[in-house]
Amino acid sequence: MMSASLRQSVMLGLASLVMLTPAWAQEAATTGGDAGDLNGKAQQTLQSAQDTATAAAAAIDQNAQAQEIAGGVLAPIYHLAEAFSFPAFHWVAFCIMTVGVVSFALQLTLGKLVVLTRGGFSLSEILSDAVGLIVSLVGLVLTTQAATQNSTFTQSSFSVLSSAGVGVVLGLIFYLWGQRIELQATKGRRVERVEERAAEVRT
Repeated sequence: MMSASLRQSVMLGLASLVMLTPAWAQEAATTGGDAGDLNGKAQQTLQSAQDTATAAAAAIDQNAQAQEIAGGVLAPIYHLAEAFSFPAFHWVAFCIMTVGVVSFALQLTLGKLVVLTRGGFSLSEILSDAVGLIVSLVGLVLTTQAATQNSTFTQSSFSVLSSAGVGVVLGLIFYLWGQRIELQATKGRRVERVEERAAEVRT
């Protein structure tokens, strides 16, 4: 069954799809539309989306086939979680998540500043690093929660500090490696632009 908090998250997620409606309404109002009516319609649309999400969640919760599919998805994950519920696994998992958080955080800040100073900019790389940071943060939280509930990893200060320390060092190494690759890509794109301009001049 879908929990209340998960159901609320689904409703908020679906409702966020119509959050652009008020912005559209205000834009239309600047061109002579009736802002009051448009905002009212936007609120009605938002409420309708929430009601639809609630009804859909309730229907899926009561559907036997949906419950069977959900159980099939979760069963192998539960088996793996039970098999990996020992301190050494959580040490490695915590370390890996720390590596991701450190490397992606630095890549999004210092790395992008370095790239900008070289005259480069890539929105796709920024989005990719942002996704990596979010995934690593979520993974770090879930790893810590799982370790607290299923092993003695979090009860050992040495285990936590050593895992975090190794993760930070490796995160710095991966950041430097990623920065070098991104700078090489920036240089390559700049060379390609120069060659394209030269080819246009020749033609």
